[in-house]
Amino acid sequence: MSDDAARARASAPEQAPESTPEHRRIRSFVRREGRLTSGQHRALEELWPLYGIEQPAQPLDLPALFGRRAPVVFEIGFGMGDYLFSRVEAEPECDFFGVEVHRPGVGRLLHRADGIGRRNLRVACHDAVEVLRHGIAAEALDEIVIQFPDPWHKKRHNKRRLVQPAFAQLAVSRLKIGGRLSLATDWAEYAEHMVSVLNAVPQLRNLSASGDYVERPANRLKTKFELRGERLGHGVWDLAFERVGSRANR
Repeated sequence: MSDDAARARASAPEQAPESTPEHRRIRSFVRREGRLTSGQHRALEELWPLYGIEQPAQPLDLPALFGRRAPVVFEIGFGMGDYLFSRVEAEPECDFFGVEVHRPGVGRLLHRADGIGRRNLRVACHDAVEVLRHGIAAEALDEIVIQFPDPWHKKRHNKRRLVQPAFAQLAVSRLKIGGRLSLATDWAEYAEHMVSVLNAVPQLRNLSASGDYVERPANRLKTKFELRGERLGHGVWDLAFERVGSRANR
């Protein structure tokens, strides 16, 4: 099992219908603070004013936030930030907005991004679904990334999974036409669940020729834990969907 899987167990929140009262909404993340290193603590204290976004009550003006108009990638539950950092570094032409409730991971990412002088990053330490719902305008994003969300593999916990029909509708509404929803999981049954849920959304086109999985994208960083899992025979399933009109050709 990858470290992405382990960290996302505590970071990727689940969407419920917008009409559901807050106290009844099921969440799929558990806050586990962990121990902050001195460097992570310092990064949070010193760099938050530069990179951090408090929970927005209304849609953010993304061009104003980043100081330019550029493609915006939104990652839910970035954990320790290795994947997000790799893209921030490799794609200066894009802007990245990551949301993670695990403060050590946030501090580590801020420290690394500032170390290379990157300013194409903003982060929020909050429930990502709430940020997506309240802080992102309709059709504002070029890509949404979900790496190894908690599979909640026990049947009685399946309702806690992030990828559910209501969440799919929210995510689609925030993507531009032509925008991409990129996902990965190391849990076979959850991969099947994702395909079933997302293939049922008329505004999404599965980019897999076979209607299920795609090859690992070149920009999806493999962590050392994923590499170790591969050596042990563990599988990883990548999914990719494009936002289209309501009459998608399947």
